[in-house]
Amino acid sequence: MTTFDLIILGSGPGGYVAAIRAAQLGLKTAIIERERLGGICLNWGCIPTKALLRTSEIYHYMQHASDYGLSATDIKFDLNKVVERSRGVAGKLNAGVTHLMKKNKIAVFTGTGKLTAPGKVTVTSGDKNELLEATNIIIATGARARDLPFAKADGKRIWSYRHAMVPPEMPTKLLVIGSGAIGIEFASFYADMGAKVTIIEMLDRVLPVEDEEVSAFMNKALTKQGMTLHVKTGVQKLTATDKDVTAEIKGPDGKIITDTFSHVIVAIGIVPNIENIGLQDLKIEHAKNTHIQTDAYGRTNVPGIWAIGDVTAPPWLAHKASHEGVIVVETIAGKNPHPLDKGQIPGCTYSRPQVASVGLTEAAAKAAGHTLKVGRFPFQGNGKAIALGEPEGFIKTVFDAKTGELLGAHMIGAEVTELIQGYTIARQLETTEQDLMHTVFPHPTLSEMMHESVLDAYGQVIHF
Repeated sequence: MTTFDLIILGSGPGGYVAAIRAAQLGLKTAIIERERLGGICLNWGCIPTKALLRTSEIYHYMQHASDYGLSATDIKFDLNKVVERSRGVAGKLNAGVTHLMKKNKIAVFTGTGKLTAPGKVTVTSGDKNELLEATNIIIATGARARDLPFAKADGKRIWSYRHAMVPPEMPTKLLVIGSGAIGIEFASFYADMGAKVTIIEMLDRVLPVEDEEVSAFMNKALTKQGMTLHVKTGVQKLTATDKDVTAEIKGPDGKIITDTFSHVIVAIGIVPNIENIGLQDLKIEHAKNTHIQTDAYGRTNVPGIWAIGDVTAPPWLAHKASHEGVIVVETIAGKNPHPLDKGQIPGCTYSRPQVASVGLTEAAAKAAGHTLKVGRFPFQGNGKAIALGEPEGFIKTVFDAKTGELLGAHMIGAEVTELIQGYTIARQLETTEQDLMHTVFPHPTLSEMMHESVLDAYGQVIHF
């Protein structure tokens, strides 16, 4: 038996970050991974999808070169090379994480880990079992795509996100089931690459976790791009053949229509990887068939067992997992970190247009009893946005009218996934509207819209 101070199950953005921080704090650390270091995010999620979206963005610009006084003819793409580039990006970062494990002297065990007793983990690789022991264990096993109960993804005509990242062929007519961030990003990629895209959402709007104004703007933007969107709509049945997929679609009026697509992407959420890791044997609390219960420091109900990332409660975001990993390790090391505040976690969707937000939506702020001051500023009022040829979008800020607290910020438009961190820092520092008003923003930048939105909330907007 090999003994460590800390063992981590899973090497995604929660697990590997926790391992590095633990090593920095002098803890003898081991990490267990059954596939590739970096987990789903790095290998099959956040990173390779952004590489694909960058390709589709450039392809879109090439098709609109004349808008910039340029000429581009006979524009084509090679799907195999597009996928190859995406996989290459993931491979490079996987190598980077491997290097970081060596640099920080973290023991890496390749195989499947299972908690077999308090403080003990068995790693299975093929027919070989190895027993590890540690005072503390972090479960960071992540999650996988949720399948439709009546039509599991087969990688041929019905795809999960993993299949959609390595398409064997380009869809001609694509159905995307689910309009959360993953669904919208894939819809954006394939539409820009030439597919005819239909999106179906069970709830009453696309991107249902976002502010209602953002959802409405996105609906119009995607429709303008040629996509077909159906809300309050569900898929009753999928029938796949070698050539296509027939979908029975139930609309809000209860009527069922039938349509045929070349491919279907299922993006209806995730399922935590909690099976066969020893939860039941150690009586670790988790809701039936779902996520592990933790407190704000990542503790489970079993002393010495911690959990982070997608295997725990939402939001299911890589940066949330990383931050949780640091909180857990610093708690273990006696550093007394701040507990996780989910209200400070920004969310980003890397579609065209991009979406980003942090804090409360306007509706949620009202429901919480706040009296509000709300500001908005459109991209079309910003010089940099016009110069970029990106005049579509807006920034919205929500303040408490009594205290000036920034309750939430919501953006849609070019590069807003880079802008949102300004408001995230402002919320972390408990910045008021006066602090933001007196901050000097550089010109010409898209960030000036952040200033103008704050000014608008208080009747002082300049450029609109």
